[in-house]
Amino acid sequence: MSKICDLTGKRPITGNSVSHSNHKTKRRFLPNLQKKRFFIPETGEWVTLKVSTKALKSINKLGIHAYLKKVEYKGIYTGIKL
Repeated sequence: MSKICDLTGKRPITGNSVSHSNHKTKRRFLPNLQKKRFFIPETGEWVTLKVSTKALKSINKLGIHAYLKKVEYKGIYTGIKL
């Protein structure tokens, strides 16, 4: 299961864990992804998406249809027909 947001494209990034003695080891920072079902009233269908919490917050503010149009305008392909 890939850890990539379907709408924003957020993905894991790498960095270092730094100990008290300043010893560095590689680690991954994973995005906070949630699997969520959305109902799109304009098309009358349910869609399951893996979205980041930032995208969820934006969807709650704008609505799913408006957010999908905004993402599509930016050029991100979601695979959802509007």
